[in-house]
Amino acid sequence: MASPTGEANLKTLLESLQPQLHPAVFVFSTLKTGESLPSDITPICQFQEAEGLTLIVEQDQADRAGLTYLYACRMITLTVHSSLDAVGLLATVTQALAAANISVNAISAYYHDHLFVACDRAEAAMACLEKLP
Repeated sequence: MASPTGEANLKTLLESLQPQLHPAVFVFSTLKTGESLPSDITPICQFQEAEGLTLIVEQDQADRAGLTYLYACRMITLTVHSSLDAVGLLATVTQALAAANISVNAISAYYHDHLFVACDRAEAAMACLEKLP
């Protein structure tokens, strides 16, 4: 049974991945330091870097706000509640995707890990993840 802080056992994590492909298309965008987040944007993730604020936002929102962006992608959530200090989960997942020639941008949040893969590789990524032990 997973602890309140999440599962840390790699074998259990891999057996419990249950990847979920979200229907929306997401993009990566950035705002320079000092630029304001448009009021009609609700990022799924944002991260402050020295060069500016990185945003991951639905492509439709980015288009409406006139944001420039890169990497149209789909989000796959590994629905297992993984511990933030679990060892090897993302290494195993990203290695399997790399072996299938699938680029991935991974983000770990409090409860789950989220994988962003190019739209045209999303189904292949799901198939790859479903084969993991």
